[in-house]
Amino acid sequence: SVGLTGTKYGCGGGGCGACTVMVSRYDPIQETVLHWSVTACLQPICSLHGAAVVTVEGIGSTKTKLHPVQERIAKAHGSQCGFCTPGMVMSMYTLLRNNPQPTTEDIRETLGGNLCRCTGYRPIIDGFKTFCNTLISCQNGDRNGKCCMENSNSHNNESDISGELFSMDNVLPLDPTQDLIFPPELLVSKPCKKAERLCFQGEKVRWISPADLKDLIKLKAEYSNAPLLVGNTTIGPKMNLKGTVHPLVLYGGSIPELRTIKWRNNGVTVGAGCSLSVLKDVLLQGIEELGPEKSRVYQALVQTLQCLASKQIRNMAVSNGAREICLSEEFFTDFGKTALRPDEILLAIDIPHSRPWEFVSAFRQAQRREFSFSIVNSGMRVTFRHDSNVVENLDIFYGGVGPTLVKARHTCKELMGRKWDEKLLVVGTQLLEEEIYVPPTAPGGQEEYRKALVLSFFFKFYMQYLSALKPFKNEVPQANHSFQVVSLPMKLQLVPETQSSNDPVGRPNVHQAALQQATGEAVYYDDIPSVKGELFVSMVTSTRAHAKIISIDASMALAMSGVVTFISAKDVPGQNRRLWFNNPEELFAEEEVICVGQIIGAIVAETREQAKRAAEQVDITYEDIQPVFFTIEEAIEHQSFFDPKRKLERGNLEEGFEKADHILEGELYMGGQEHFYMETQGLIAIPKGEAGELELYVASQHAAYTQEVVGITLGIDSNKITCHVKRLGGGFGGKVMKIASLSAIAATAAYKTGRAVRCVLEREDDMLITSGRSPFLGKYKVGYLNDGTILAADITYYSNGGCTLDESSFIMEKALLHMDNGYKIPNLRGHGLVCKTYLPSYTAFRGFGGPQGLTIIESVLHEVAARCGLPAHQVRDINMYKDEKCYTHHKQLFSPHDMVRCWNECLEKSDYTHRCLSIKQFNAHNHWKKRGISIVPLKFGIGFSKGFYNQGAALVNIYKDGSVLISHGGTEMGQGINTKAIQIASRILKVPMSSIHIKETCTGNVPNAAPSAASFGTDAVGMAVKDGCEKLMRRLEPLIKKHPQFTWQQLISLSATGFFMGPHTSVDWEKSDGNAYYYFTFGACCSEVEIDCLTGDHKNIRTDIVMDVGRSINPALDVGQVEGGFVQGIGLYTIEELQFSPEGVLLTRGPSRYKIPALCDIPPQLNVHLLRNADNPHAIYSSKGIGEPPVFFGCTLFFAIKEAIAAARRERGLSESFPFSSPATAEKIRMACEDCFTRMVGEHC
Repeated sequence: SVGLTGTKYGCGGGGCGACTVMVSRYDPIQETVLHWSVTACLQPICSLHGAAVVTVEGIGSTKTKLHPVQERIAKAHGSQCGFCTPGMVMSMYTLLRNNPQPTTEDIRETLGGNLCRCTGYRPIIDGFKTFCNTLISCQNGDRNGKCCMENSNSHNNESDISGELFSMDNVLPLDPTQDLIFPPELLVSKPCKKAERLCFQGEKVRWISPADLKDLIKLKAEYSNAPLLVGNTTIGPKMNLKGTVHPLVLYGGSIPELRTIKWRNNGVTVGAGCSLSVLKDVLLQGIEELGPEKSRVYQALVQTLQCLASKQIRNMAVSNGAREICLSEEFFTDFGKTALRPDEILLAIDIPHSRPWEFVSAFRQAQRREFSFSIVNSGMRVTFRHDSNVVENLDIFYGGVGPTLVKARHTCKELMGRKWDEKLLVVGTQLLEEEIYVPPTAPGGQEEYRKALVLSFFFKFYMQYLSALKPFKNEVPQANHSFQVVSLPMKLQLVPETQSSNDPVGRPNVHQAALQQATGEAVYYDDIPSVKGELFVSMVTSTRAHAKIISIDASMALAMSGVVTFISAKDVPGQNRRLWFNNPEELFAEEEVICVGQIIGAIVAETREQAKRAAEQVDITYEDIQPVFFTIEEAIEHQSFFDPKRKLERGNLEEGFEKADHILEGELYMGGQEHFYMETQGLIAIPKGEAGELELYVASQHAAYTQEVVGITLGIDSNKITCHVKRLGGGFGGKVMKIASLSAIAATAAYKTGRAVRCVLEREDDMLITSGRSPFLGKYKVGYLNDGTILAADITYYSNGGCTLDESSFIMEKALLHMDNGYKIPNLRGHGLVCKTYLPSYTAFRGFGGPQGLTIIESVLHEVAARCGLPAHQVRDINMYKDEKCYTHHKQLFSPHDMVRCWNECLEKSDYTHRCLSIKQFNAHNHWKKRGISIVPLKFGIGFSKGFYNQGAALVNIYKDGSVLISHGGTEMGQGINTKAIQIASRILKVPMSSIHIKETCTGNVPNAAPSAASFGTDAVGMAVKDGCEKLMRRLEPLIKKHPQFTWQQLISLSATGFFMGPHTSVDWEKSDGNAYYYFTFGACCSEVEIDCLTGDHKNIRTDIVMDVGRSINPALDVGQVEGGFVQGIGLYTIEELQFSPEGVLLTRGPSRYKIPALCDIPPQLNVHLLRNADNPHAIYSSKGIGEPPVFFGCTLFFAIKEAIAAARRERGLSESFPFSSPATAEKIRMACEDCFTRMVGEHC
C-alpha cells in the first residue's frame, strides 16, 4: 500500500535473500541501537512493534542521492538482472551500519544468504570489498592487497592487456554520519510506564505480545497449544508455503529475560530468545577470553553455527519453563518437537566451559556447505582420565538418522574404560554400524550414505588432531581478468587508439539500469501498481501422474470469501488445444492428466491469499491409468519416444572399430536442473474494454509467441493483443514457452470477468509447473588406439522430455550438433531419442542441450585416457581439431585456430603442468583428502539451427529535442542487451549514451520478434539497431553537410526501422549435412578441486577460463556472462539435483530443498581472460555471442572431482574406471571413494 517495491519476494521461505531489509531496535540492556539484516518474508509485521525498518528505498535513490553501497555494486558490474540486488545492498548496508570497516570475511558471512543466479558473485564482492580496511583498488590484486603489477606471476606483463573492469575514482565516500538516524521516539531506555500486553487481530490469526515474562507464562498456561514464536524461521515457512494456520500466536521476542546473557565461573547462560547470531558472538567472546582448552565446547558450536543457514536466518532464528532439563536425546522427542510440556517455555540454555581432558567436536554434512538442514550431523565428546588416553566418559549423538536426535548409548558404554587407540576405533566402528540404523524409508533416503557418514564422523573424531581432516573453510573469491586494449594497461577500453573517446563500443560501460536496480527503482512485472478492480489467479494442478479426470468440484472453493470464479477448459473462448510442431498441447487438462503439476483449472479471487487458499479446496476425482513411469530407463523399456528421432553420422563406423586397438562401452547420466530465476513467472492481463483489446505486462523471453498463444486461446487477432516486457528477473530459457500458457490462462480469466488479472507463481508452484533442463543419458561405444586417438564413436543420446514435446526435439538436435565438441573423430555417429514420460515437460535452459552433448563426449575422452593410463589433457589434445580449415560432423566449415589458442593459453595461464605435479604431491601426502584438476576445450554453435529465428528488428526514433528512443525485439534479462544496443546506437548517431533510452520490449512496436535465446540476442538486435541508425544517418548526412553549424538538437526529428536477417541455417538430418550455426564461440577452462573422502564434501579451489568473444562490445558485460554461466554450471554439475517421489511428485521445490550455488561455492580463485586479437566477421562489430557457452565449463569441476576420486581409489587398489553420474553430489563422491566404512555399510544394507 505504501508503494515501496524495492524489496523483492523471491521464495517465501527466507532462503534466497531477495527480500532482505534492515531491522533496528534500541536495546536498553546494552543502551545502544542494534541493526539486523532479516528476510522480510519471514518477519511478521506484528513483531516489529518498537522497531525501525529500512528498505533499499530508504538509503538512497537516483532522484536524490545514492548510498555508496548502491553506487559501488552498480559500478562494479554487480547487478545483471537486478532482482537480487536490493537484497545484496541491504545486507551490505546493515554490515556497514554495524562495522564501517569490515573485513572480506565479514562480507562473505554477510552475503552468504543472498543468492544470485546471474553474476557469479565475483563483481558483487569486488564492489563491496572497496569498503574494507585494506582497499584492493586493483581487481587483479591478491588477497593481501598487492596490485597485480607487484606480483611475480602477473598476467599484465604485456602492454596490450588490461584487467580493470571498473574504477573507484570519484565514488561517494562512506560517511556514517550521513546514515539514517534511529527514530527518536523509539529511543526509550527506561520505560516511563509498565509494559503492556499487545494484541493484534487478523482475518484468521490473533497475535499476542505479552507484557513480560510473567504474562507470557500465564498466557502459555491458558493457551497451551498456541505456538510460541520468536524468530519465525520454523513457523513462518509453514504458514507462507504450506498454508498452516494458527488461530493464536504468542510472541516472545520482546521479553528481556529471554534475551539475557550471563557469564558464570563455569559457563554461560544464554537466553532462549537470543538469535543464533548473538549466540555465535557470545561464543566467540568466550573463545577469545578463555583460551583454547576451556573453550573447546564453544569452538565446536561456532564451527557449526558458521555454516548453519544464512546470516539473515541466524539473525532471526533462536534456540527456542522454569524447570531445569538436560538437553539430551530425551529432550528432543521428534523432528521439531521437544519434551517441554504445552504450558512450559524454554527460558535459557546453560553452556558449560570445557573441563580438563575433555574434547568436543561437531560434524555436519549438508547439500551445500552453508545450509540450514544437514543430511547428517553429529556432536561427540570424550573425557579422558587425567594424564592418560583411557576413556572416562563418551557421548556420541547423531541427527539425520532418525526422527529425532539419536545417542549411541550402547557404543558409548562399551568404549568407556578403553584406551583411545586403533583397537577402540575398530570396535567403535563395528558397534556404531550395528547400533545406528537408518531405515530405507527414512525421509530423504540416502540410507547407505547416511550410514557411511555415521562411521566417517566417528573416524574423524578419533583423528581430530590431524589437520588434514579439518572441514573446508569458506573463502572470498578473488579474480583476475584480462582483455585486449592497445594502449596502457590501466586503460579501461577494448578499443583501437584511433577510436574517438566519445565512441562507447568496446568499453566496459555499466549496465544501463544498474543504478535503478541497486536503488529498487527498477520495475518488474509484479512491481506495477494494482489496477482498479484487479483480481488474482491461482492454478489448480494435478496430484496424479497419469489419470482420467472423473469430476471437478469447485463448489467449496467458490463459496469461500473473495472468490470470484473458477475457470477450466470449458471457459476457453478460443482453442484449449493447439498444435506445436504436430504435437498437441493443452492449456487446461480436459479428460486426462499426464503429470503431477499439470494445470487443470484456476481460481480467480480478490486477493492472492484468497486465490491460493481456494485453489487448495477444488476437489478433483481421478481414475488412475497405467502405465506410469518417470525415468529414461523406464521409457526405453516401454519404447516411449517422441518423434522425430534424429541421427548424425560421418565416416565409416565399422571400419573405424576394426582399426582400433581397443573398444570401450559405457554410459553417462546427466541430471536435470531447475532454472531458479530469482523472479518467478507471472504477468498482469488488463482488458481494455474496447474492441476486445488486451494489454499484457509479462515476464517473457518471447513476447511474440506469448501474443500468438493468447490470441489462439481467446480466439482474437494478434493486433488486439499487446505484450509489454520491461525486464526479467532472470530467464535462462525458462520464460520462453511456459509463460505463454500462463498468460493465456490469465487472459482467459480477464476475458471471463472483464477485470484485470494478476498471476504470480509461488516459488514451489513455479518449480512444479514449469520444470527445467532435460536429464540426459548417453550410451557409447568407442574405438581407440593405444595413444588415446579415437577412431570411432557411436553414441546414443536419450533425453527425458517429460509428458509433452515442448522444445525437447530442438534440445536433442543441439546435443547432437555438439557431440564432437572440439574433436576430430573421423568416424562418428549419434542417435537422439526424446523419451516421453509422465513428468512435467522439460523445456529450454541456458545451453539448450549443448552442455549435455558436450559433456558426454568429454566423458568418453576422460574414460579413454583412464584406460590408456594417459593424462586426460593429452588425450584431448591429440584428438583436437587443428587444421586451419575443418569440417564438423554435420559438414559445416570452420577454423579451429582460436579454439586451439584458447586451449594453449588456458594451459599456460592456469600453470597446468606445474599444478599437476603439486596435486600429485598433495595426494601422496594426504590419504583422506584428494585433489583433481581438469581442463577442457569448447566449440559452441551460436544462433538458431532453424534459420527463420536468426533475425532481429528495431525501431529508432529521434525527437525534436535530440533525444533518441529505441525499441527492439529482444528481452533484457540481465545480459545487457539494452546496454549494448545503446552503445551501438551511440557510435553511429554520434550522440552520448545518456541521450538514448530503451523503454521496453513491446509487440506493438516491433512485431513478430524472435525469442531472446541461443546467445543470439545482441547479434540480431545489435545489427537491427545498427541498420536503423545508419538509415537515419544517411537521411541526415545531406542536412549535416549543408548546415555544419547545426547542433544535434537542431536537426529534424526522424524515425526508422532496422532489420537484420542472418544467413540461412539448417540441417538435412537425412544427409547429416548443413550449416547449423551462424558461427562458433570458442573457449577453454581449467578447474581444480579438493574432496573429503570421508564425507564427500568438496571445495572448488581455482578456475581459469580463456574465452573467445571476438572483439567485445562491452568486456565487463561479457566477463559477467562468462562468470555467471560458469557458476550456473557449478550448480548443474555438482550441487543441483532434482528429486521425485515414487508417485512423480517433485520433492526439491524451493531453496529449502533445492540448492543453487551460493557465495561459499565459488572458487577462491576465478580468473577470466578474453582472447586477444580475435575477430568474428559474422557478427556485429566482430563480437561473439557469449550467454550460453560458459555453462558447460562447470563440467571441469565434475571431471576434476572424478580425477580426485580416482586418486583415492588408486591408493586403495581399486579400479580408476567407475560409474559416476552428474551432478557430483556429496553422496556420490563419498560412496565412490570406497573404503572399509562404505564396505561395512554395503554389506549390511
